Amino acid sequence: MIGVLVVDDDFMVSRIHRGFVEQVPGFRVVGTAHTGQEAIDAVAALAPDLILLDLYLPDMFGLDVVVRLRAAGHDCDVMVITAAKEADAVRSAVRHGVVNYLLKPFGVDDLRQRLEQYARRRTGLGEMRVQVRDQADVDRALARAAAPAVGLPKGLSPETARLVEQALRSAAETLSAAECADRIGISRVSARRYLEHLRDSGRAEVRLRYAVPGRPEHRYRWVSG
Repeated sequence: MIGVLVVDDDFMVSRIHRGFVEQVPGFRVVGTAHTGQEAIDAVAALAPDLILLDLYLPDMFGLDVVVRLRAAGHDCDVMVITAAKEADAVRSAVRHGVVNYLLKPFGVDDLRQRLEQYARRRTGLGEMRVQVRDQADVDRALARAAAPAVGLPKGLSPETARLVEQALRSAAETLSAAECADRIGISRVSARRYLEHLRDSGRAEVRLRYAVPGRPEHRYRWVSG
């Protein structure tokens, strides 16, 4: 699980963002903070993997929080969530190494896509060996890290997509469309569409099984996040 600290000066907004995060599989909120100093103290106490950081805090600018965290040796990642549209703010955030910059107001799907993108990047870099074998190892890790968030094709539902993803994640090895359909109660054709979407977005891979005469069976395996 990826631990998230939500930092926003507005208590209601903080509660909403917490609810958004908790809808995304693989993420959990470890705490909230409403000032820059509270955020710094919470990082020291809770060691989150990711901070959702508002820039307009009552005691300091959000990016100053990042500077102080780095000076204290904390290497948690930071995703800015803010109403700040100034180009200087965006450029400064990039210079400070933020993993994404999301403008308020936003919906749960906007945040979900960015969190899933972050999870893929984290997985891609985390799977690198202590010592890489060759340039191909580096290129594969960086390609996964840079993979953009992919929205759902028309006609696919986010709720069903999450059920299919959870079924594939929990499979011991591989899963066919028919097996997936049985697990979550949808048609085999629908399950196949969702599984193909996961494959197209780089989160699953497909293997062919030639166990019986006729057309090979497509078997899917989760590979990211």
